[in-house]
Amino acid sequence: MPLPKRKYAKARQGERRSHLGVKAPALVECPQCHNPKPPHRVCPTCGTYDGRQVIEIKSPKKKE
Repeated sequence: MPLPKRKYAKARQGERRSHLGVKAPALVECPQCHNPKPPHRVCPTCGTYDGRQVIEIKSPKKKE
């Protein structure tokens, strides 16, 4: 089988694999309880979405 003539540089390898890096999840502040939550999702802390109560939380989580 054919082989590369020269070794690939680490920088080139990094350019090729740049899309494989782990990214931090995007978080926004909940307007009700001001805890971080994923955008366009129900807040897991207070259970609100778009300014209204969507799910009932049995015991609210404490802010850490």
